[in-house]
Amino acid sequence: MSEKQENLYKLYSAIEFHLMQDERPSAYLQKIYDDPLFRQYPFDMLHQLKNTVQSPKYHPEGNVWNHILLVVDEAAKVKAQSKNPTAFMWAALLHDIGKAVTTQSKKGKITAHDHDKAGAKLARDFLSQFVEDHTLIDEVCGLVRYHMQILFVISGLKFADIEGMKWHTSVREVALLGMCDRLGRLGSNPRKEKDHINFFLQACESASPDKRYGR
Repeated sequence: MSEKQENLYKLYSAIEFHLMQDERPSAYLQKIYDDPLFRQYPFDMLHQLKNTVQSPKYHPEGNVWNHILLVVDEAAKVKAQSKNPTAFMWAALLHDIGKAVTTQSKKGKITAHDHDKAGAKLARDFLSQFVEDHTLIDEVCGLVRYHMQILFVISGLKFADIEGMKWHTSVREVALLGMCDRLGRLGSNPRKEKDHINFFLQACESASPDKRYGR
């Protein structure tokens, strides 16, 4: 391992430590944002999120990086409820990584269609630089890939894929991450978001038999 690779791995390990140990992992992430190593591959996938805009209607907190910081802090509060806290926290950090390559602005409307699909591929690329545990990588990428299903299901959109979600990840893990995602924005309504999550879980319960991961 070269010195550069060793330093990148140390940064990865430090991020994981703070994701797992800190009450507010965002403090450490803000601290390292200007570190030259954080501008290098694969951390540059996260670094560029600060320059990735979001719709102010749905994300009054601003850019994707601001959103990520709020989400990881929400996730830190509930990670003990996850069946795999390490995978859960990495998914919280990486869930919107695909927005950097999918965000578009047309006629004043900002969209990031398919950022969940793009994000799953990028998350795999990111983690594969440091992790040999393919089960962990699959769990993280499954959550990233299906984290938008809450919106799709409760809105009755054609993109809803409950069966595929049940095969590739855990519905309850998606729900837990989704709650953090929804609370990780300014002006969120916890009671309303909890109702949305419960509706999602009920819809998944009645839609089809459990597959590989269960609910």
